[in-house]
Amino acid sequence: MKILIIQTAFIGDVILTTPLIEKLKEHDNNCTIDFLLRKGNESLLENHPYLNKILIFNKKKRKFKNLIDLIKIIRARSYDYVINVQRFFSTGLITGLSAAKIKIGFNKNPLSFLYTYSYKHHIFPKDQGYHEVDRNLALIEKMADNAFIRPRLYPSESDYQKVSMKEDYICIAPASIWFTKQFPMHKWCELIDKLPEKYLIFLIGGKSDFELCDQILKKAGTKKIENWSGKLTFLQSAAFIEKAKMTFANDSAPVHLASAMNAPVTAIYCSTVPEFGFGPLSDISYIIETDEKLTCRPCGLHGKVRCPEKHFRCSEINIDRIIEKVSAVLN
Repeated sequence: MKILIIQTAFIGDVILTTPLIEKLKEHDNNCTIDFLLRKGNESLLENHPYLNKILIFNKKKRKFKNLIDLIKIIRARSYDYVINVQRFFSTGLITGLSAAKIKIGFNKNPLSFLYTYSYKHHIFPKDQGYHEVDRNLALIEKMADNAFIRPRLYPSESDYQKVSMKEDYICIAPASIWFTKQFPMHKWCELIDKLPEKYLIFLIGGKSDFELCDQILKKAGTKKIENWSGKLTFLQSAAFIEKAKMTFANDSAPVHLASAMNAPVTAIYCSTVPEFGFGPLSDISYIIETDEKLTCRPCGLHGKVRCPEKHFRCSEINIDRIIEKVSAVLN
């Protein structure tokens, strides 16, 4: 049986799709699984023992030509199943024209009428307590089962060697693409100031996060703190987070990296809410959000580039509450 899984969205979305790979292989060890993702995310799935081939969709240059070429490649590979986890037009077109025997996806995709089977994708408030992983696994319930399984990534031995540390450390991923998802810089500095002195602190993120991390480093005082943003690959970051005493992050990809490695993580929610179903899945995980009942929160599924109400009160979280929550782990 040949299967193609499609998820061409962002890093976190790819990570939350990995349970499908594990589940399908668990139920049919002889199946062949390929994975389609966007250019730039392919290194996430390096070393994955259950993947046969990674297909790449370059959305940024000559998108239409690349889309047509990709469809031709997929049709030539004669898949038995194409499972589209994404809900947007281009992947719907890929799925619909894939020539697969069975096409599966969410009914929110505008081209879902081309699918063999389509499934609902509810997001808050209809399915509180239902994680995105649950929603994704529902797509393959007829092929496997509906038992929950955590995301998983596979760093190599060299990835672990790259980030090996002799001292205990804490990771902080302070950035987010969306302003209202991002805990403010002064709050990160206050948190760093109250963390136990015995830990090294590493600021992590992509190359675009370096300036923010550098500003935090300069404002954070005399703590043992280093800026590692832009220095690690996705899988090196996963390995680094796995061995950290704790990782603090916004509602963003580093939370999902921690989930994939079952690493201790504290997810801080400003404008978004965990009820959307994108929260941490590690055995040791904490959710931090404001106690104030704000009528404007959540302001959107992905946050906003600025606070619509111009007060950003959802970020006014007491740092002592965070320290109190994680004290059992850090002390």
